[in-house]
Amino acid sequence: MPSYQQDIVAWSIDQARLIRTGRFGELDLKHIADEIEDVGKSEQRELASRMAVLIGYLLKWKYQPERRGASWDRTIKAQRKELAYALDESPSLRGKLAEGRWIDLVWTKGVVLAVTETGLDCFPEECVWSVTDEILNPLRLPD
Repeated sequence: MPSYQQDIVAWSIDQARLIRTGRFGELDLKHIADEIEDVGKSEQRELASRMAVLIGYLLKWKYQPERRGASWDRTIKAQRKELAYALDESPSLRGKLAEGRWIDLVWTKGVVLAVTETGLDCFPEECVWSVTDEILNPLRLPD
């Protein structure tokens, strides 16, 4: 039986086999619990990453109107759809949308993306848009 430290993939396959065969006494419960917790953290990181990309593109859209195009529009739409899907699949993630510290983090990452891709340094340091009414709303683009 592979150990968690030696080969996590082989370990996870083995743990799944033990569960399916009802051999619960042989399970590595500590590491299983850690991995289950990590799944939730991974979903939160994915939400933050997608939100930062969306914010970055919304900032580019607002501050570089002369460069707007189909590519930016499609990226914004795709990120919004992915975020909507993630929030529908895991409704508990919606709580993140109201956490000031989380919003500050994703806003900062979005600004970094916009600065990196535009060379501009004129973006607000703090979130100036409502998450649900402006950032996630599929019918709105910043003027």
